[in-house]
Amino acid sequence: MKVQITLRRDDADLSVHDCGTGQALLFQHGLGGNEAQVAQVLPKGLDWRRITTECRGHGSSTLGTRRPFSIAMFAADVLAAADEKGIDRFIAGGVSMGAAIALHLAKTYPERVMGLILVRPAWWFTRAPDNLAPIREIAALLRSHSPGDGQRIFARSATAGRLRMEAPDNLASLLGYFERPDARAFADVLCDIASDGTGVSQEDAAKLAIPTLVLGNRRDAIHPLAVARLTADALPNAHFLEVPAKAADAEAHFAAVRTVIQQFLTTEFKDRSVAQP
Repeated sequence: MKVQITLRRDDADLSVHDCGTGQALLFQHGLGGNEAQVAQVLPKGLDWRRITTECRGHGSSTLGTRRPFSIAMFAADVLAAADEKGIDRFIAGGVSMGAAIALHLAKTYPERVMGLILVRPAWWFTRAPDNLAPIREIAALLRSHSPGDGQRIFARSATAGRLRMEAPDNLASLLGYFERPDARAFADVLCDIASDGTGVSQEDAAKLAIPTLVLGNRRDAIHPLAVARLTADALPNAHFLEVPAKAADAEAHFAAVRTVIQQFLTTEFKDRSVAQP
C-alpha cells in the first residue's frame, strides 16, 4: 500500500511517498523528476519500505522561498521525512540528483546510512561539473526569455546540436524543462542545483566503506559513464556495473537497472536487520 503525506518544511510543502514494508530504502528522483521516476527504476514488489520525498519544486512539492536551492537542502528535507516516519537507519539511493543527495546523506549521517545505490550519477567530487553546463544554459535562457522562445534558441544552439548527435535522450529531457508549467520559477532550481556539489570530497568517499552499487551507461552526456566509474573507484566497497544505454533502448535499460538493484539488495542485505525506534 502506498501512503502519501505532506510534510511542512519552512514554508515549503513536501510530498512524501511511503510504500512497502520492511527495511527502509530512501530513494530520490533526478532533477526535474518526481516519485513516478523512482517507481520506474525500482523493481515491482520490492521487499523493502521505499520512501521518496519529492524535492522542492518537484512533483507535488512547492518551491518555498528559501534560496539558494542546494543538494544539502534537499538532503535535509529527505532526512526530515525519515525522522517524521520514525526511520533510524536506511539505504540511501537515487537517480542523478537523487544519487548526489544519497551520497551527501552517507557522508553527513554515516551512523544512519547502511548502504548506497547510485544510478547514473552526474556529480563527482567537484561543484558545478562541466557535464551539467547545458542545464545552467537552460536556466539562463528561462530567466531572460519566455519558455517558448528559450526552447527555440536552445534547440538551435551548439549544445543542442552536440547532444542531438551524442545523447538524444538527454536532449529530449532538457527540452522538457522549457515545457514545465512553472518553467520560469523552476529556473532557480536548475541553476542552483546544477551549480552545486554533493559536499563530498574524494577523501570523504574513501571513508564510506558501506556496500554501494553504482550504475552507469553510455550515450549520456549529462551522466557520463566516467563519472559513475570514478565514483565507484573512490568508494572502498562499491560495485560498478554498466547497464544498457537508456538512449539506445529505454526498456532494456530500466529492466537491467531493476534486476541489478534487486540482486544487490538481496545479496548485500538479506541477512541484515535494521533496528527502528
